[in-house]
Amino acid sequence: MHQERHDAGGELLLSTHTDEQWRRRRRELNDWINRPKVRKLPKRTRLFGKTPVDEQLHPILIRLQRAGLVTEFSCAGVSPLDEPVDHSLYAYLTYFSDRGPAESFTNLLMRNMKHRALITYEPSRSRYDVSSFFIGHNRSFCILLLHSAEQFIQESRL
Repeated sequence: MHQERHDAGGELLLSTHTDEQWRRRRRELNDWINRPKVRKLPKRTRLFGKTPVDEQLHPILIRLQRAGLVTEFSCAGVSPLDEPVDHSLYAYLTYFSDRGPAESFTNLLMRNMKHRALITYEPSRSRYDVSSFFIGHNRSFCILLLHSAEQFIQESRL
């Protein structure tokens, strides 16, 4: 198991993944690199403030903003099948630890998303990065992220 290690950039890995899960992730990336890229649909975005964000991430950002979490964000085309070039292979969300209830939200994500998310903390920038762990799981990642945001808001009210 890989957990709580620093990479060269000083990020602390918080999520836990088996060696086999890491191997699968590398295989999926290699497979994606080598297969033809056919565009089926354009990337779908909505404005969050003045910034275009992926349509699937928009409701998540609204909820997290209401809960007091300050985010940076991307989920730039959640499906490599929709937009094979102009997208993120791994959907992700970035939020700051020094602004809002970030630690509580991170703990909730670790419980809810388990191996489906890659969760890191970057101490030098006081921020968390949460991304989908596998290619092709961006939509389900966004659904789980939305569920977690809604749960976080409910638990914050208690």
